[in-house]
Amino acid sequence: MIEENSIAPDFTLPQDGGEAVTLSALRGNPVVLFFYPKDNTSGCTTEAIDFTARLAEFDALGCRVFGISKDSLKKHANFRSKHDLKVALLSDAETQVCEDYGVWQEKKMYGNSFMGIVRTTVLIGADGAILKVWPKVKVAGHAEAVLQALRDMG
Repeated sequence: MIEENSIAPDFTLPQDGGEAVTLSALRGNPVVLFFYPKDNTSGCTTEAIDFTARLAEFDALGCRVFGISKDSLKKHANFRSKHDLKVALLSDAETQVCEDYGVWQEKKMYGNSFMGIVRTTVLIGADGAILKVWPKVKVAGHAEAVLQALRDMG
């Protein structure tokens, strides 16, 4: 897992319905990255809807918000359309960014082990430094907690 106060690993990922996003090109503004396991699952849907509901507040603070999973751009487009999501979704199909951020980990379900994305949120400052990491996120109230942390740092 990446650590607070370190420089966020740079990346370029394709965005559903838009141009590719390069993290270093966003310097000058804070950025929220919320890594989530899978489109159209209950927790991931709730999280994306919660960030969408607060997007205007993040925008007002000059903060860009991106959801990242390994789902394809086509799945992201379906997810956004089905739930009227406004938050940008990036596809990390090769899981390289997830690995760089330490969120691609071994998980267990029903006694089986597999590799997957551990729900994690990273708040990156305007200078590219990691200000806060929320590992193993519990969805309820999370988007509001991230927004409050951003306000507190401003």
